[in-house]
Amino acid sequence: MTALSHALNVFEAINSGDFSCLDQAVTADFVDHGSPIPLPPGPQGYRQILAVVRDVLQIRYKIEDAFETDERVVIRAVAHGVGVDAIHGQGAAGKTYAMPTTHIYRTENGLLAEHWGVRDEFGARIQLGTVPPPAFPAPEAA
Repeated sequence: MTALSHALNVFEAINSGDFSCLDQAVTADFVDHGSPIPLPPGPQGYRQILAVVRDVLQIRYKIEDAFETDERVVIRAVAHGVGVDAIHGQGAAGKTYAMPTTHIYRTENGLLAEHWGVRDEFGARIQLGTVPPPAFPAPEAA
């Protein structure tokens, strides 16, 4: 199985709630650099944060693009989630949002070894109504 297949399986695991693939997909010392909470390395830690993503934030992913190189896998996806006041701000609870994301994995011997995620959290909070959209000044007349 390729590293790209492992990464795609991770996203399917989030969508389905079946994280059994993590034991075969990630290295024993896997690190998720994007986690907002401290995690143990490896499948156990990754399982913990992905359970929060799925069960607390109710995120389900739609893959938009994916590719791999010799040592990287990159996935562009849209996260569809449900707001949580404690995370997204007062008034977010129960509201839905769509958040563009990019995920970069460093691979090692065909397995996922590290993960970095980039999320448009500001855009999600605008959708949820917990922060106002930026007000751009009108262009000056020439």
